[in-house]
Amino acid sequence: MPFAVYLLGLAIFAQGTSEFMLSGLVPGIARDLQVSIPAAGLLTSAFAVGMVVGAPLTAAMSLRWPRRRALLTFLVAFLLAHVVGALTTSYEVLLATRVIAALANAGFLAVAMATAIGLAPPNAKARATSVLLGGVTLACVAGVPGGALLGELWGWRSAFWAVAVALVPAIVAVLRSVPGGSPDPAGTGARGELRSLRRPRLVMLLLLGALVNGATFCTFTYLVPLLTGDTGIGAGWMPAMLALFGLGSFAGVSISGRIADARPMRLLVGGGVALAAGWVAFAAVAGYPVPAIVLVFVQGTLSFAVGSTLISQVLYAATGAPTLGGAFATAAFNVGAAAGPWLGGLAIGAGLGFRSPLWVSALLVTTALAFGGAAHAIRPPTRRTAATRP
Repeated sequence: MPFAVYLLGLAIFAQGTSEFMLSGLVPGIARDLQVSIPAAGLLTSAFAVGMVVGAPLTAAMSLRWPRRRALLTFLVAFLLAHVVGALTTSYEVLLATRVIAALANAGFLAVAMATAIGLAPPNAKARATSVLLGGVTLACVAGVPGGALLGELWGWRSAFWAVAVALVPAIVAVLRSVPGGSPDPAGTGARGELRSLRRPRLVMLLLLGALVNGATFCTFTYLVPLLTGDTGIGAGWMPAMLALFGLGSFAGVSISGRIADARPMRLLVGGGVALAAGWVAFAAVAGYPVPAIVLVFVQGTLSFAVGSTLISQVLYAATGAPTLGGAFATAAFNVGAAAGPWLGGLAIGAGLGFRSPLWVSALLVTTALAFGGAAHAIRPPTRRTAATRP
């Protein structure tokens, strides 16, 4: 795999830290800005909404730019949004900075996917995807718990400053190592890429990705209050718990990178069933520390193994739209990332407790399995290849 792909993963690590770190900062933000826990949780949804809206728009806009220029523009915008977020005392302003940061993140991720796929061998899309998503999962392992620790020591604003500082070497790395290239190397343009995306199978993959990622974020956003409340684990252990989820997610994308290019169906079906069962089991044993801790790791692994496999399958299905294919994958997964915390917040607000997001997650994955099974059953017979069929 070309070294530039790993550098793109480094930049995604810094941005992934920002996207996920709010799960460890929700209580502190709620206290400081005098809003409820569900309201603070909506900052995650705001970021996801920005990703949903921004992914297709910024990706289409970036087709006019050389890829290195597009990547640098999005990274600088992301950095400035975090500086403003660290300085503000207004919940509304912080909410707006999350949307702006998400727009920049969406554009960067779409262009980074197209760049990585272009640099990787033709039959290694899942491997390239796993490298990029590895940056996200390393953010869960190191960046997110680090942000939670900073929040405990010096307040949630310090975590925003840390993300801004971490982006500086990422900007330098992209400037020095990513090829300049030319606008829209494939020469298809936005309309040409959009035409290649009108496939029922691609739409189904995007729907499944939204449901699976919705389940992940539904629980992950409220993981800290769940573990400190129902499970009874001390707040000081939360950085370790978030790191454990991150280790599981890193294991998941690593598994996907090794298997999904050749045997995606096996991973999606087996992993999906195990994922749904795991959310049910987590809800049943959340009051017991040892099994709850084990399931934090297991569910992180399964969520990202299935999710990253779905992303790579979208990229295989959208070979004629390398930039917008990645953008629509980003948008679909962030539809889930927006809906998941919102649904979890509704369940908590209805008085169902902090275990209720686990049940919502189980329902979302079960729905994905039902839709995927139905689509597979009614699909007309075609020639199947392992690398392109989920």
